[in-house]
Amino acid sequence: MATDHEDPRVTRSRALILDAATHVFLDRGYHGATVDLVADVAGVAKRTVYNVYGEKDALFRATILRSIEVADRFSASLAAQVREVADPASELPELGARLAVSVLVGPVLPLRRLLVMESRAFPELAVEYRRRAPEAVMRALAEVFTQLAARGRLRPGDPVLTAEHFAFLAMGADLDRGMFAAEQYTVDEVRRRALAGMDAFLRAYATAG
Repeated sequence: MATDHEDPRVTRSRALILDAATHVFLDRGYHGATVDLVADVAGVAKRTVYNVYGEKDALFRATILRSIEVADRFSASLAAQVREVADPASELPELGARLAVSVLVGPVLPLRRLLVMESRAFPELAVEYRRRAPEAVMRALAEVFTQLAARGRLRPGDPVLTAEHFAFLAMGADLDRGMFAAEQYTVDEVRRRALAGMDAFLRAYATAG
């Protein structure tokens, strides 16, 4: 992680290396990736990679930690948006679609699949990812569903279970498929299925109030 006093050239090299490492780890997997290949893709000397990150396992950790930091920021943004929901019928569908697109389109799903594959070697990364990404989102959802139920806008019930139903109807089947194979989803198809899932969620949980 860069510091306030880090040489700008090191900061630039760090970003290039992590971008390249993400590409290489996703393309080759942990065991197929090499520091030589990361250096080649990044356009830097192999010694630079070792100077900044050391061995391959440290580079993998740094790659996943950067992904966690991105997920952390998204989770915080989504949590803030969730807490402002006033009208479930008009606001929850778009929220569910945003959640689904963020996870299923782009690098999040492949990185999650890679992390699960390597979780025995890097158990602490798997725990941290779960705590700061999916579980943070679920906590925010459960909190707002508690508030909406108290205001009579959703049917009362277990807010954690309600959050789980929301997440699964938004993306669960696609997420499950994507964890077992390198699925390529488009934004349009993810949104279409998420919005259909949100329609089912509202029919189950929304009230007339």
